[in-house]
Amino acid sequence: MIYLDNAATTFPKPESVLSSMVEVYRDIGVSPGRGSYDLATEAEEYVARARNRLARFFEAPDPDRVIFTSNATDALNLAIQGMVKAGDHVVSTRLEHNSVLRPLYHLKLKGIIDYDLVPFGRDGFVDPDDIGRAIKPNTGLVVVSHASNVLGTVQPIAEIARQCSKAGVRLLVDAAQTAGVIPIRMESWGVAAVAFTGHKSMLGPSGIGGLVLNREVNVEPIRFGGTGVDSWSPLHTETFPHRLECGTLNLLGIIGLFEAIEYLERSDICEIHKREMGLLTRLRDGLSNIDGITLYRAEDLVRHVGLLIANVRGFHPEKAGAILDGDFDIAVRVGLHCAPLVHEDIGTFPEGAIRFSLGPFNTGKDIDVAVEAMGAIARAAGYADGQ
Repeated sequence: MIYLDNAATTFPKPESVLSSMVEVYRDIGVSPGRGSYDLATEAEEYVARARNRLARFFEAPDPDRVIFTSNATDALNLAIQGMVKAGDHVVSTRLEHNSVLRPLYHLKLKGIIDYDLVPFGRDGFVDPDDIGRAIKPNTGLVVVSHASNVLGTVQPIAEIARQCSKAGVRLLVDAAQTAGVIPIRMESWGVAAVAFTGHKSMLGPSGIGGLVLNREVNVEPIRFGGTGVDSWSPLHTETFPHRLECGTLNLLGIIGLFEAIEYLERSDICEIHKREMGLLTRLRDGLSNIDGITLYRAEDLVRHVGLLIANVRGFHPEKAGAILDGDFDIAVRVGLHCAPLVHEDIGTFPEGAIRFSLGPFNTGKDIDVAVEAMGAIARAAGYADGQ
């Protein structure tokens, strides 16, 4: 199989990450922070090392403000619902994934908040000045996706953060598509919080993600339960990180995440990104030469991650995806990609589009086969070869 669905989940995972994850878990796989015996203490110390490593990875000041969640969606829900209060206004964008849109819509339906969504330009980028203009006196939060999971465009977070800072508003960044492939610098950018997942470009397992907070950010808990501390009290603990973590931690996932960061830092994420963008350019250029194929926002691949979307004109993307899978053994993602507003704005709603998303283990041959397959689909749809 040629796997071109890495924006959903990277596959395969590095063998060294998988083997180390299982080996460490085999040795210390007990409940961290839930016992005074040596092995529980060792597991808790490992979790603390993972928090420290993640704080450095995201350039965050306080390891205790690294909160483990099950994925980026979980982290975004925790942050959005825990950072806003009744009467707040929120600013976000039309580039967002449903992981942002649905929590905001839920809170609006409940009468808790109101929000505005800033449009993106023809190039697929949000203008930071538009963010600034959308901020109101009662704006309590700005939420922005670092990179669109549909267009692949990487938003100017540092400039957006400056607009938020001028207005005294906190910025929450959805880094689901960038963590592990683009450096994220929370402190120097002035970002209040970052939500990430482990199973995409961070090359870790599914079921683990996190929310990284700056020290001044207070997030109210939205879940309550056992934390291993303050067990005598009926009130949920106020101290970080336990304030936002309930129940037994996903130790296997945390180990996998730690080992994946080790792998990424040995490999150099900037080099990984550079290589993926080289392959993306090859894919874009190949598809551009095929009659009948429409590419979206792929003219300029500067400030981009390794994904693009395309359609064969007059050919339903689901049918094209089925042919790529069944006839060519190529895995892609078709449809709306859980980001319907993007598709509305680029004219691909409601059918969506075919998304090709690259990972660190794709090759030039993978790209060439994908281009050939799309050429065959275009010919089946009645277009000339064009190559």
